[in-house]
Amino acid sequence: MSTMITLTERAAKHIENSLKRRGKGVGLRLGVKQVGCSGLAYKIEWAEEARPEDLKFETQGVAVYVEPDSLHFIDGSELDFVREGLNERFKFNNPNVKGECGCGESFSVS
Repeated sequence: MSTMITLTERAAKHIENSLKRRGKGVGLRLGVKQVGCSGLAYKIEWAEEARPEDLKFETQGVAVYVEPDSLHFIDGSELDFVREGLNERFKFNNPNVKGECGCGESFSVS
């Protein structure tokens, strides 16, 4: 099994355009944190610089940095950028998820 995080074309364009507007940053940083009723939640933030411990994935010319401790929870995921009504957000298509809480804020992988 190859280790990989990918972006949809919409997500890559959104990240690229956002980085240009911000005028700084090298990509997007992904991770997970312990929270919620199902145990884990995604962390998404701008990567201002690459950290030595980061795992770097590049899709469509956009860099995605992943915290090493988080990789096994999101390995194989595709990150999309979706519009739902008036809201826009990143959405994970994560093959590791075994359950989600009712509000959609947290997930479990066991």
